[in-house]
Order: sequence, then structure tokens, then C-alpha cells
Amino acid sequence: MAVTLGDVARHAGVSLATASRVLNGSARTVTDELSARVRSSARELGYLPNAPAQALARASSATIGVLLHDVADPYFGTIARAVWDASSQAGLLSLVASTDADPERELHAVRMLHAQRVRAIVLAGSAYTDPAAAGPIDEALAGYRAQGGVVTAITDHGSGYDTVSPANRAGAAELVRALLGMGHRRFAVVGGPGRLRVAQERLAGVRDALAEAGLTLPQECLFEADFSREGGRSAAAGLLDGHPGELLPTAVLALSDILAVGVLAEFRDRGIDVPGRVSVAGFDDVPLAADLAPPLTTVRMPLELMGREAVRLALAAAPGAAPQVVALPLEVVLRASTAAPARP
Repeated sequence: MAVTLGDVARHAGVSLATASRVLNGSARTVTDELSARVRSSARELGYLPNAPAQALARASSATIGVLLHDVADPYFGTIARAVWDASSQAGLLSLVASTDADPERELHAVRMLHAQRVRAIVLAGSAYTDPAAAGPIDEALAGYRAQGGVVTAITDHGSGYDTVSPANRAGAAELVRALLGMGHRRFAVVGGPGRLRVAQERLAGVRDALAEAGLTLPQECLFEADFSREGGRSAAAGLLDGHPGELLPTAVLALSDILAVGVLAEFRDRGIDVPGRVSVAGFDDVPLAADLAPPLTTVRMPLELMGREAVRLALAAAPGAAPQVVALPLEVVLRASTAAPARP
């Protein structure tokens, strides 16, 4: 039979309220002698504290909630692991909610995390561009913050949160400049859903660099897809079907590595040589990017640092303080999936 808090109180010879103040946490203090007696009894009896009771006493639990779009995506998996590690080092537990980039599921997750009295919520997924989707989530987060909760964001959510801000737009522009330097002039882009701010930022960076070179991205060479392997395959199939023979662009920019995985798979199945006939680049530098065949040129996001910084901001947050922004530059990593074009 499980040991109860009442058992501990009786063993220590104190009231139930005193035992609760010691083991569950409270603003009311207990003398060192009583505290030591209660903790000694708890250890002797093998008592495990009641987490919901601790949350009620402290107005928050020893938990950090993480909202992300797809835990199976290595981008989010790497961030989630970093949040877990940083939380553990602080004596906290991390609770991950995977929302499939569905605003309704995200709103439900925010409300559930609020109800669980988590100490902080880390927004690891992109913000939504549609106010009708973002508004209810922001309102729910405002209610959570009004009751003492802390929110930190990875990428800009535009709501006054402490933010870890990787340079998505600048990184995409640098990737295009690197390929322009190889001699590429005909590009296709496999981008993420336009309803996600990160997808828009990366696409804007591509357009910035192309405009600098006096180039534009034809609409028929722009493919919007879910950030998934299947999305990349579908977009690559559409590109090949619409650009037979010599009309195929010389470089395909997949604006996430998981999209690039799908593009490479479709090209392989169709007998398209990469990079002999077409170069392929991704974005994120997830752990598997260097192990693909061929290894993937990409934009390196410091994913582990992003997760750790989000936790650091959450734990350092002070009521009423101005929002902090940690800006992170990105780096283009050239690998064997890109080469000078075989034709102009």
C-alpha cells in the first residue's frame, strides 16, 4: 500500500499541514528542526511527493511544456531533446505536445498545459500567419501568463515573448548566394506551408538573393508542401512532371531538410542524378543531413543551442521585464548534393 502524506505526518509527529508545507512547498515557512524531521520520516517510509499537490502549493509544477509541430521530424526532435536535457539539469521535467501544425490542437495543448500548472511553455513550432488561427492561441497564452506562467518562443511569434530568433530569412538568402556563386541561375523552391511564418521568412530570403542577382522565381517553380518527407516527394514529382527534359531547373531548394529527404527520394526513384543533373539543398542541418546519399548541402541551424537557450530564457524570466531576443546567425554548409550546373 502506498505511503501517504498522513503516514509521514504521524511518523514525524507533526500536523498534516506542516508535512505538506515541507514536502509540497509553501510560502509559509517551517522551522529547520521540523523540516528535517519530516524529510527524515519521508525517506524512512519511502514516501513519494504528490506532484498535483506540489503544483497547487507552489502555483506551478516542476514541469516545462514544449509545443512543437511534429516530434517525428528530426528538427523538432533535436530541439525537444535539448529542452529535455536543459530542463533535467535544472531539476525539471519537460512535457512535449506534438500538434501537427494544427491551430486547434495547439490551442487545446496550451489549455491543457495551463491546467497542469507548468512552470513555462516553450513554443518550438512556427507561428501562424493567419490572425484567425493565431489569435485564440495568443489569448490562451495571455491568460496563462496572467497567472504567473512564462512563455518563450523559438522563432518570432510576434507576441512580446522572450524569443530565440535564428536568422531564417538571412540564412536562406546566403544559401541562394552560394548556389549563384556555383553558376546556378534556374531555381525551383520546395517551401513549407504559407500559413507558417517560418516558411514565409525562408521564401522571402530566397527572393531577396534572387532579386540581388536580377532573377525572379517563376511561379511554376514554386511548390508549397507540408514540412514532411511526403511533402517533398510530392513536390519533386510535380516539378519533374511539369519540367521534362532540359527544362528542369539546375538547383532545387527544399526549405527544410525533411522536405529535401523527400525530394532526393523522388529523384532517386526517377533516375535523376544528384548533383549531376540537378543540385539539391535543404535547410536546418538535422543530424541525418550529412549521412544522406549524397550528403545534403543545407543551412545549419544550431538546434541544440536553440532548445537550451529557450529553457534558459524561461528560467531567467522576471515579471515585468522587457522581452529578450537571442539572435542566432546561421551558416551555409556545402556538401556533395550541390555542384556547378552541367549546363547554363
